[in-house]
Amino acid sequence: MSMHCSIYPPSILPHSRTNLPSSLFLSSRRHTYQAPPSPRLRSTTVKAAMSTEMDADARVSVLKKGIAELYDESSGLWEDLWGDHMHHGFYDPDVEVSSSISDHRAAQIRMIEEALRFGGVSEDPQKWPKTVVDVGCGIGGSSRYLAKKFGAHCQGISLSPVQVERANSLAAVEGLADKVSFQVADALDQPFPDGQFDLVWSMESGEHMPNKRKFVSELARVAAPGGRIIIVTWCHRNLSPSEESLQKWEQEHLKKICDAYYLPEWCSAADYVEILESLSLQDIKTADWSQNVAPFWPAVIRSALTWKGLTSLLRSGMKTIRGALVMPLMIQGYKKGLIKFAIITCRKPQ
Repeated sequence: MSMHCSIYPPSILPHSRTNLPSSLFLSSRRHTYQAPPSPRLRSTTVKAAMSTEMDADARVSVLKKGIAELYDESSGLWEDLWGDHMHHGFYDPDVEVSSSISDHRAAQIRMIEEALRFGGVSEDPQKWPKTVVDVGCGIGGSSRYLAKKFGAHCQGISLSPVQVERANSLAAVEGLADKVSFQVADALDQPFPDGQFDLVWSMESGEHMPNKRKFVSELARVAAPGGRIIIVTWCHRNLSPSEESLQKWEQEHLKKICDAYYLPEWCSAADYVEILESLSLQDIKTADWSQNVAPFWPAVIRSALTWKGLTSLLRSGMKTIRGALVMPLMIQGYKKGLIKFAIITCRKPQ
């Protein structure tokens, strides 16, 4: 199984193993001696490598700026229509779904509870997490929920200053300012010491990460010994053993979504598992919850097509409108089996 993640936005490189850092494949390649390049060639090679690295850094910088601006612009609309939680709901695929927004908000709470259950977070109060980091915290819905449920101290990070300001404001209003705090920070370079958190929580933020290995490494770094890591994220389907990459139509389908939502290249749940295994993390589990979230995007579209939704959408700005226009592609992607809604959990060794 090979990694299929890249530090480059999808508009730069196609989905292919050749996009990946060569260090990820060294263990599976034969090493043969090659004569060193001439001084002139070496100088040219070094310059080219430096240029490529600078280009990559610039692209990632543009990507992060776009993510921050998208959420600065759209978070108010989302909160106005959907409340505290900026993530999918969890539904029973055998039960007919109501059109009530309150029912969908209840499904978002079920998503949190199901993720905790799947992640093996104990129901025993003596074993509840005391410290939590919410990576990609939105307006802090998960953090406030977990603080209330476990009595834990939660810290959230987001690239969006608007989200962070709103999250801190809501925490103060709910009397949780002593338990919950939020700051602008990069998930790939978290401002926390090693081993700080009993529970490392990432609810639908992994899809924005331009370097999945670095993302997971940071989650593992800040986790306390024995701490739980829960990643809930959008993925593409796992590649079969005979496939080198996604099919062309699949790449094109995902690129349209990526361009609207400021996403880098996607990876599969299997890719995440491979990274976790390489970091010697334990109790690794994954599940495909695509069927459990299937009613969510149609409900989002219906809420956007109300008078309140349409007027709010038009006020939000072009980034939010672009995102709304590709929502049908999310539904199609799920139906065609291209897009997967995955949960990946593990534990850091003691």
